[in-house]
Amino acid sequence: MRIRKIAALTAAAVTLVTAPGAYAQPSTTNANARPNSQPPPVDRSFLRPPEAPKEDVDYQKKTECVTSGTGNRPIPNKPWGQMQLRLEEAHRFATGKDIKLAIIDTGVNTHPRLQGRVIPAGDYVETEKKGNDDCDGHGTEVAGVAAASKDEQTGFIGAAPEATVLAFRQTSNHFKYEDPAKKDNRDSAGKVATLAKAIISAVDQGAQVINISLTACAAPSAPSDQERELQAAIDWAVNDKDVVIVTAAGNIDSKGGCQGQNDNQDPNTVNVVASPPWYADNVLSVASMNMDGEVSSFSVWGPWVSVAAPGENIVTLDPRGQGLTDANSDENKRLTAIQGTSFASPYVAGVVALVRQRFPDLKARQVMDRIKATAQHPGNPNGRDHKVGYGMINPVAALTAELPSERPGAKPTTPEQLITNLGPLNPPSSTPMIVALSGTGAGVGLLLLTLFIVHTVNRNRARRALAPPRRSTI
Repeated sequence: MRIRKIAALTAAAVTLVTAPGAYAQPSTTNANARPNSQPPPVDRSFLRPPEAPKEDVDYQKKTECVTSGTGNRPIPNKPWGQMQLRLEEAHRFATGKDIKLAIIDTGVNTHPRLQGRVIPAGDYVETEKKGNDDCDGHGTEVAGVAAASKDEQTGFIGAAPEATVLAFRQTSNHFKYEDPAKKDNRDSAGKVATLAKAIISAVDQGAQVINISLTACAAPSAPSDQERELQAAIDWAVNDKDVVIVTAAGNIDSKGGCQGQNDNQDPNTVNVVASPPWYADNVLSVASMNMDGEVSSFSVWGPWVSVAAPGENIVTLDPRGQGLTDANSDENKRLTAIQGTSFASPYVAGVVALVRQRFPDLKARQVMDRIKATAQHPGNPNGRDHKVGYGMINPVAALTAELPSERPGAKPTTPEQLITNLGPLNPPSSTPMIVALSGTGAGVGLLLLTLFIVHTVNRNRARRALAPPRRSTI
């Protein structure tokens, strides 16, 4: 397990948080007021034109970057999430080849499992680094889940192992900005406005899929101007530029994640709003599930949740080494398993890349509908809930199912409720049964042989007893 410093990325708060702008509580006296789980209509006047990525202030490093202590040791078992999703079977149909997948995060470091497939696309922390310097390690770990090539020693593989990665650094917990005027001090790098800019830049550079494992949480309220810019950028990317955006649903954590849970099923009165998931009409928002098939305790619920994917006990790329890792360490060097909706999201983004390769004529919204329609739906009447949305994604079904809504002349509908089954996590080995049956067969054979011999001996004895005595002649 890797021993490294990684500020503010604890076990329950792996999703990084960019600070949202100021919010104002909307009026609740109007009977026709929109539910607080829904954002206001998109205002395209907030859409900004593409521009070269650059830092908006002069950030200064406040803590040292993460280091690796793994010694490049192998991780002995394949990740459970990879087996649960049957990724290697899915790769028979698509691998993500020639699909551009943007990772907007803390940057992506060079790694053998991504060799030749990472394009430095932009940096909003240190302009000159262009997104190819990940001080936090988070973005590289996310990229590993989404797009790492196969590790032959362990069998580990990313969801889209041949996708091209556009690397963006939009945030970092190892940098800060102290405003001389004391009006805009920042304890970490990044803000919502630069996230909107990064989306626009990713689209401008040809991204077909964008993964955002960054979530801002706040009480339900009217969005700030920065949030309106983000909403407009997402709407433009999906509806004008045909890009699929996948985002983490958010983590509950008192040290930087969401401060509360939406523990009721009323979409009109949520306790917490998570952004970008809030813009549910235009994004795939991803919840985290564990090995027992349950929603993770830290995963933020909401009517905007689209689907779910494995988000606990993650194995991914060591961001400061050459191998793999399955643990982070906090500022006190305490080891914790890698987990969070941050890592559920790139599983889905990778599968979206597979679908975009296999079905190049599908529009972004059709791809999103296919992911939802082929998920393993929760067992309730309408096929979805506020915890896992339409359920755990099913990559093989997403790549092979025939959807009536995609037939020529079909009218747009809500995602079909296909019944799919991922099967057991660890299918029972047939070897013990074969051995048992072989043993049984051998035993039956010996028994039959014994009965045959006994029967033959008894029959011969009976014949001798019935036969007349022989007379001898002299």
